[in-house]
Amino acid sequence: MSVLENLEPQPVLKHFEAISSIPRCSGNEQAISDYLVEFAKENGLEVYQDEVLNVYIRKNASPGYENMSPVILQGHMDMVCEKNGAVIHDFSKDPLKLKVEEDYLTAEGTTLGADDGIAVAYCMAILESDDIQHPPLEVIITTQEETGLVGASKVDGSKFGGKTLINIDGEKEGVFLVSCAGGTRTKLFLPLNKKKQQKKRKRYSLEIGGLKGGHSGADIDLGRLNANCLMGRLLNDLKKEIKYYLYSVEGGSKMNAIPRESAAKIGIKANRTKSLEKFVERWEEKIGQEYGDVEPDFHLQLKHEGQIEKRPLSKKIRNRIIHILMTLPNGINTMSPRLKGLVESSNNLGVVTFQKEQIVFENAVRSSSETRKKEILNHMQEIADFTKAEIITDVDYPGWEYSEHSPVRELMRKVYEEKYDKEPVITAIHAGLECGILMDVIGQLDMISIGPDMEDVHTPDERISLSSVKRTYEFLLETLRKTTELNQ
Repeated sequence: MSVLENLEPQPVLKHFEAISSIPRCSGNEQAISDYLVEFAKENGLEVYQDEVLNVYIRKNASPGYENMSPVILQGHMDMVCEKNGAVIHDFSKDPLKLKVEEDYLTAEGTTLGADDGIAVAYCMAILESDDIQHPPLEVIITTQEETGLVGASKVDGSKFGGKTLINIDGEKEGVFLVSCAGGTRTKLFLPLNKKKQQKKRKRYSLEIGGLKGGHSGADIDLGRLNANCLMGRLLNDLKKEIKYYLYSVEGGSKMNAIPRESAAKIGIKANRTKSLEKFVERWEEKIGQEYGDVEPDFHLQLKHEGQIEKRPLSKKIRNRIIHILMTLPNGINTMSPRLKGLVESSNNLGVVTFQKEQIVFENAVRSSSETRKKEILNHMQEIADFTKAEIITDVDYPGWEYSEHSPVRELMRKVYEEKYDKEPVITAIHAGLECGILMDVIGQLDMISIGPDMEDVHTPDERISLSSVKRTYEFLLETLRKTTELNQ
C-alpha cells in the first residue's frame, strides 16, 4: 500500500516511493540503473547506459523553447546504506520502509536515500510530464557518488550539448551552492602480529554506540563524536589502569559517514573483572558529562563473551593501533579564511576494519585548498611511517571553484526573490559535489546546486521535508520556464 499516495507533489513522490523499493547502495546500482533505462524507453525518450551504469536521458524542448540551448539536470542514483544495529534489513533486496511523521518523510531504522533519490524523482517527474515548459533537457544520473564520485569521473562529455547545469544534490532549501570541496579517500594498512598462546583470559566486548553520526562533510562542524577516535581514547585510558590484551577493533561502515558505533574485543585476568566494570562505569559517565549536550544518547556497553584461547595482538601492535586512532587527523582541520563559517579542510576516520593479517583505517579527506589537502595527507604519512603502516590513496577528485560570472545563478536568484520575496543564500559547501568532475569531463559549464530541506543525511535518522520538496520542485519548474532569459 502506498505511503505517499495522497501527498504532493504526487508526480515526484510516486517516483521516489517506487525507487525506494529498488536496491541502490553505492556499488550495487544495476537494478536502479536498468529501471531508469526502462522508464526512459517507456516514455519515448532517448537513453544511454554506460559501462559504469550512469544513465543519460534526453528530452526535446517544449513548444516555444526549441531554439534554446539544452539545460543539464544532474543527480546521483546511489545512496549511503546505514541502519541501526538492532534493525534487520538487507539493503541488497529489502525495500525501504517509508513513513511520514508530520511534515517529514523518513525510513524505519535505515537511511532514507533522499540523498540523492529526490534528484532522481524530480528528473523522472519532469521527463514524464507533457505540460511542463522547458528547454531541451539532458539528464545525467550518475553512480557511486557516495564512494568517491566514481560515476561522474566516467561520464562521456561528448554526449552533451548544454553548457548550463543544475545539480540537485543540495540539502537546504533556498541555499544555492556555487562551490564545493575536493577530496581524497585514503586507506592506512597496519600489519598485525600476535603473541604466543596465553593462558585463558576472560573475554569482553567494549561497545560504543548511540552517537549521532552524520555526513562527513556537511555535518563535520557540529562537534559530533567519532566512534572510532573515541575508541582510541577508551583503549588508551584503559591501559593506564588495567592490563589487558587486545584481540580486535572495528567501527563505522561508510568512509563518508561519521561513525556512530565502534567495538573492541579485549581479554583480562578473571580477578580484574570488577575493576573493568568500575572503569567502564566511570568512563561512560565522564564522556556523558563532556559531550552530553551534543551526544545525549551516547552509551558504552561491556559484554562478557566467556573464556578465549585465541592469540591476542602483541603489545606493540596494540599500542600502534591506539596511536593511529588517537592521532589521525579527524574533524575540522582549518576554516576558510575567505568565507566566514565555512570549513576549509577536514578528515573523517570513517571505517576501521579488522582483517586476518591487517587492520585497515579508511579516511575521507576534504578541502577546498589543494595545499591544505596535501598537508593532511602528509600528516597521515608521518603517522603511517611511525607505526610501520602503509597508506594508499583510493580516490582523488577536484573541487568546484566559485565563478564570478554565472547567468544561471543570477536567473535562479531572480526567480527565487520573485517567488518568495526574499533573497536566497549563496554559498559554498564543505562536501564533495560532482560539479568539479563534470566540469573536467564535459568542459566549461555554468553550474549551480540546489535541493530541498534534509536532516541527518547518511544516518538512520535521515529525513526530508515534504513541504520543502514541493516548494523546491515548483521553484525548479519556474526556473526551467524562465530559461529563455538565459539567451537574452
